[in-house]
Amino acid sequence: MAGGSPSVVVVIAAGTGSRLRSDQGVPKPLLELGGRALILRVLDRFAEAGVSEAVVVVGYRADEVRAGVESGAPALPVTFVTNPRYLMSNGLSVLAAKGAVGARPFFLSMADHVFEASLIRGLAAAPLPEAGLVLAVDRKLDTIFDMDDATKVRTAGDRIAAIGKQLGDFDAVDTGLFACAPELFGFIEAAAGTREDGDCTLSDGVTEMVASGRALVHDIGDGLWQDVDTPEARDHALRLFGQRAF
Repeated sequence: MAGGSPSVVVVIAAGTGSRLRSDQGVPKPLLELGGRALILRVLDRFAEAGVSEAVVVVGYRADEVRAGVESGAPALPVTFVTNPRYLMSNGLSVLAAKGAVGARPFFLSMADHVFEASLIRGLAAAPLPEAGLVLAVDRKLDTIFDMDDATKVRTAGDRIAAIGKQLGDFDAVDTGLFACAPELFGFIEAAAGTREDGDCTLSDGVTEMVASGRALVHDIGDGLWQDVDTPEARDHALRLFGQRAF
């Protein structure tokens, strides 16, 4: 097992956010939920869970996102890196963080997922396999909002057997929270290398790792989270959390 819990988180904030119509207003990571920008809520929760550093990957309207984060008093120090290929798949945004992360283990999160700090603490306590990853999954399938858009996961014990949005046979849903060994970058690069255009989703890279038996899952139990990628999901997140801190 890899030693220690990650002290750095990579937050992906490079996409256009078209489903939330953020091309018609502020960039998606800066959209407010309960009076605070989505990405700042993500950074708040990682700071609350004891993480000491963030690497934020920007792309679409990068200068605006960076300025919005910096002016919003982020709860931990932030390094920004740019993915110039942000119109392609999210695996390339993960790869953009490789230089900033180096050889360290890291947490990985999307900028548009809101959750309780308890999810991060639980993930931090799960042993991280050498050259592998642990994905926080939700097995409460009857509570998932917009299942059609969710990334599905089929598990075999504590291991990922398959992952993808179009997966037909699944028993869990990807929450968008990972603990990763730095070898994930190599798996994403390997997956990208199989395509002429070099494109790659994060799920493609995870699938490459699944074959090695080093991609594990951590069940979040009763923990709350929500992917905020449509106006309806934004409203659902406000109902879901209510007055609870998130």
